[in-house]
Order: sequence, then C-alpha cells, then structure tokens
Amino acid sequence: MTREAAGGLRLFRGTGEATDPYFGLPLWLQAETRHGWLWAYNPERLDLIKRYVQAALRERAPSDAEAHKKMTLVARLPDWIKSAKNRAEVLQAIERIRASLVH
Repeated sequence: MTREAAGGLRLFRGTGEATDPYFGLPLWLQAETRHGWLWAYNPERLDLIKRYVQAALRERAPSDAEAHKKMTLVARLPDWIKSAKNRAEVLQAIERIRASLVH
C-alpha cells in the first residue's frame, strides 16, 4: 500500500519493497525473488498464499459471481506468484519469510 496525494490509502502495487501505508516503514513479512517482491501483512495471510500456491487444483469463482466475490486476496496476487512454473521459488520465499519469524 502507498499513501495517495489526498491523504487516503490504496493497495500497494509497486515493484519494490512493500511498505506500511500508515508509517511508511518496510513490512516485516517480505522477501525478494527474481520475479518481484512477495509480501504479506500477517502470518495468516502468508499461510493463505502458501496454501494457494501449493494447491494442485485451484478453483475460481463462477463467471456469473458477483464482482466482490471474485476479488479475493488470491485473485489479486500477481500472475508470477500464481504461475505453476514459479511454485518452487515462491514456496522457498515463503519459507525464508517464515524462518525470519522463528527466534
């Protein structure tokens, strides 16, 4: 997320490190890959991304579903995260993030 000129907040869609929208500080749960930055706001969201990436079958909302039901967190992930060919690299990045939480 980044801060808009009018003082509001919007989702982070940049290409560098993700920052907290309020304080402007880098998020703790992020790792750089050769495709871009993988980040999550909390461990629960990181686990959700991991489950999605690991899933052998990824079901989508029906084409006639309401727009708000289609726009889940995983639906908004960048294509490189959702790509099966990058699965191993994304899972490695998630494990690096997870390892940084264990003390």
